[in-house]
Amino acid sequence: MNQDRHKILTESIKRLLRRNAIPHLSKIMNKTHAADLSRIFQSLSLSHQHKLFDLIKDIEKKGILFSEMDEDTFLYFIADMKIEDIVAILEYMPSDDVADIIERLPEDKADLILKTMKKKESEEVEDLLRYGDDTAGRIMVPDFIALREDHTAQQAIESLQKEYVDVEMPFYLYVVDEYGKLTGVSSLRQLVVVSPDTPLKEFMSTAVFSVRTDTDQEEVAKLVARYDILAVPVVDHMNKLVGIVTVDDVIDIIREEATEDILKMVGAGQEFVETKSVFKSTKIRFPWLFASCLGGIIAFFIIGHFEKSLSKVTYLAAFIPVIMGMGGNIGTQSSTIVVRGLSTGLLHVRDIWSVVFKELSIGMLLGLIYGSLIGIVAQLQYNLPAFAVSVSIAVITSMSVAALVGSMVPMIFGRLNIDPAVASGPFVTTFIDIIAVFCYFQIATLLLEL
Repeated sequence: MNQDRHKILTESIKRLLRRNAIPHLSKIMNKTHAADLSRIFQSLSLSHQHKLFDLIKDIEKKGILFSEMDEDTFLYFIADMKIEDIVAILEYMPSDDVADIIERLPEDKADLILKTMKKKESEEVEDLLRYGDDTAGRIMVPDFIALREDHTAQQAIESLQKEYVDVEMPFYLYVVDEYGKLTGVSSLRQLVVVSPDTPLKEFMSTAVFSVRTDTDQEEVAKLVARYDILAVPVVDHMNKLVGIVTVDDVIDIIREEATEDILKMVGAGQEFVETKSVFKSTKIRFPWLFASCLGGIIAFFIIGHFEKSLSKVTYLAAFIPVIMGMGGNIGTQSSTIVVRGLSTGLLHVRDIWSVVFKELSIGMLLGLIYGSLIGIVAQLQYNLPAFAVSVSIAVITSMSVAALVGSMVPMIFGRLNIDPAVASGPFVTTFIDIIAVFCYFQIATLLLEL
């Protein structure tokens, strides 16, 4: 349904652009959500993008469109914009979104924008940029509701009405002591159901889920998903409240981390490649596919080593694809399950032996089933029991080793603090293909006495 709506909207805008129907375009631009517009912009020329952008009346909506554009489209779009026009939009955006945009820009342009911005806004952005990439400090919002624990419920409500009108996430009120250290949290519901003269410290919850500024953003996302909260307070090394990470940013993190892991696992790099040029996409994939190429060359030499066996029993070659394929498939399944478990927190690196043993058992069981099936096919086709047994054992060995490698390698990478996703895809499957070919020919040579 959404795809059909997007297609209809895109075609309508293109048709109106050809007719230069400005009134109709203006109506569409100001009614359509910025997230939908960002997708439409990808299929338009730069001149048409600017024409539509200028029709948007709400400057905050322009800011949302800025943050929703993919990196290449955004950089291309603002290349010819005046710095003052860019700054005018950025100053209406949340600081964390501005920091994300500034990070994408060339250094000289980023510096110029920060110098042009109002001092307060630029200082907030620069403070966020001080924190490491993919940390809670980098993605947090420095605007939050925090009141002293001796404030009453009535005072808290008055503060919400006067001082915190523009706060991005008003669902939680954080409570701090005289030194600004986080001591508790209250929801808006708790705030309005108690007596107006009740101090915050008497009804606040002291079981606060918080993170440090250097906590990895993926850990923040896991915390939000596990406890179903709308925001996570961020504290410094002294437990002083410095910001919050909101659920909208967490959703972006989950999407980005999942996409990154998938791209790594299939050997397509770790960046969003949908809008990359042919050259960039080729450059990203080339080194990953080189592993597969190298594995194929090694497999070629292994097969060449058993050339005499092949020349005597040519039908050995008939089962190479199925043996390699079964091993590769179960290896990919095991590595995918383990990588997902590690990324979602369902598995931990300390569980390495239980995980590996479980996947090895599954691989052996599936190997017995499919090894027997493929062995029966070999026997029916060639009526050679020794050959059928060779094929059957090769399938069992290939699938067992594949499950072992597919589960163990990501766990080892995780223990070494290396992203386990890079262990999957080309690396695991290539390694398994080499082992499968070698075991197959070695077993056949021994059993057939070649």
